[in-house]
Amino acid sequence: MAIDTVFLDAGGVLVFPNWDLVAAALAPHGVTTSGAALAAVEWDAKHAVDTGAAGEPDLVRGWLVFGQVFTRAGVTDRAAIDAALTELQRYHAEHNLWERVPDGVIPALQRLRASGRKLVVVSNANGRIAAALGRTGIAPHVDVIIDSFDMGVEKPDPRLFELALTRAGARAATTLHVGDLFHTDVVGARAAGIRAVLLDMADLYGAFDCERVRSLGELADKLDRET
Repeated sequence: MAIDTVFLDAGGVLVFPNWDLVAAALAPHGVTTSGAALAAVEWDAKHAVDTGAAGEPDLVRGWLVFGQVFTRAGVTDRAAIDAALTELQRYHAEHNLWERVPDGVIPALQRLRASGRKLVVVSNANGRIAAALGRTGIAPHVDVIIDSFDMGVEKPDPRLFELALTRAGARAATTLHVGDLFHTDVVGARAAGIRAVLLDMADLYGAFDCERVRSLGELADKLDRET
């Protein structure tokens, strides 16, 4: 059955951490690193947390990823890390630290929407995701934004997907969800009867039983071939 609605995770699919800001927060505490060095290990760090902390709430996993990134990037000063994270969490609470939009994201959203599909953001967030997507220029390219904080339930609980279906006026049978974490996005979407595709930019999930794409552009290509 043709897909007419695409659910999209926000963090790790549409927007990514501002690693330059993270590096800048570490610098006053004596840690020299770069945003590029931190970003280079992001996917390995997320994979480690996704496969090793499946029972943790998703927002907890998000900060656990930072710990894995620091370890892989050789940042080991615990006091410096704790001080920087305190500052970053304050920034995140006000603005949302996931604010970097890769170059290919908006063109892919435009392609998906031009094909007549409804685009729905389904995000485990802190009540600020709509404002964050507005600030980063994503909001005009999607139709509905669902924030788990506002719904009172988060992925992988299938109820969040079911609420999103109702809000969007969509059907599970003709909806696809794309996310970057297997245990949050794929497991949750499948539990709600929704087809799931994992965004696996670093090709780390080859052993997992799920559809995968390397970019949103590849997802658009995939759906175009199916029509």
